Amino acid sequence: MKKIVSLFIITLILASCGGEKETSVEDIIATGDLKQIKEKKSALEAKQTLLSDQLQLLNDEIEALDTNKKLSQITTFKATQKEFDHYLELQGNVSTKQNIVINPEFSGVLTNVYVKEGQRVNKGQQLAKIDDGGLSQQLAQLEIQTNLAKTTYERQQRLWNQKIGSEMQYLQAKSNYEAQQEVVNNMKSQIAKTIVRAPFSGTIDDVITDQGTVVSQGQTQLFRIVNLKDMYIETDVPETYITSITKGKKVIVDFPVLGKSYNATVRQAGNFINAVNRTFKIEVAVPNKDKNIKPNLTAKLKINDYSSEKAFLIPQSIISENAKGEQYIYVVNDIADNIGTTKRIIVKTGKAQDDIIEVIEGLESNMEIVEEGARSVKEGQQVEIVTKN
Repeated sequence: MKKIVSLFIITLILASCGGEKETSVEDIIATGDLKQIKEKKSALEAKQTLLSDQLQLLNDEIEALDTNKKLSQITTFKATQKEFDHYLELQGNVSTKQNIVINPEFSGVLTNVYVKEGQRVNKGQQLAKIDDGGLSQQLAQLEIQTNLAKTTYERQQRLWNQKIGSEMQYLQAKSNYEAQQEVVNNMKSQIAKTIVRAPFSGTIDDVITDQGTVVSQGQTQLFRIVNLKDMYIETDVPETYITSITKGKKVIVDFPVLGKSYNATVRQAGNFINAVNRTFKIEVAVPNKDKNIKPNLTAKLKINDYSSEKAFLIPQSIISENAKGEQYIYVVNDIADNIGTTKRIIVKTGKAQDDIIEVIEGLESNMEIVEEGARSVKEGQQVEIVTKN
């Protein structure tokens, strides 16, 4: 009412001024009189304000009387509870505990190489032979001496059992024989080291040293042997997930290079926190029936760290935030003939996955949530609900 009275007063003032012949803007400017110019400017501004207010009054009245006015069109979806799995995304590398380089246990000339690259070998199979440097001849002589010591010992034993001879002679013969046996066994152990054997079943990935090369004990690299059956992925997980990522958790393993994905589980979760990067290690076993997965292959892991059987899920794009930092969305109430009124709802959100986020407080089942148009509507606005294309 006050606004209408003010407009009436302004109108009367302008009308009274309009009784006289109105001087044009050009004529006022031509006078060069600052006072007249300012007065003309004030009069025009008052007229502009009056016209603007009058137009607003007319628009408000049209909107109130027009039953065919155009409402903002939106789309909605009902709040329903669904199963929700959240995944932590990390990157890891494929490893195998059976991927080693074989070094010789004996120094000498590599006289024979029995395998080639790509060959499948069994555990204990001979891979190469190193010249024993005459140890075999020494063993033969030691075995002769051992046989003589054995014969002497057995003879002394028979005599001692018949109470013939001294106990000292019997014990000396026994001691000599056992000492010779020990020497022979040690010699055989040394000679056995000249035969390079496969420590486990696998594939010879690389023959590093050629036949005829002089090799050194524990230093020269002879072969790389790999077993592609027991493959796993190892990665570092931030310490904040130590209670949520544990043994048995579901993992989706993706190999971008191979274009393949596998469902797996965490087979081992470390109990040690790395003090440098504040992470702990996990292992994820992966199947490798076709032998395409190789050591050091890069894999993307999606590890299930949180699940809920009943969760309200909404698009992140419909959430807004007020000046207090509170998150809110709009719902539509009092719906009749697809026309309803918007209402702002304060919500509390949880974990997000891609463009979906869980709402843990603020929603109830079957609430009609504004989706398309959520950013343009206001509290208490009438809207038209249309079918989503």
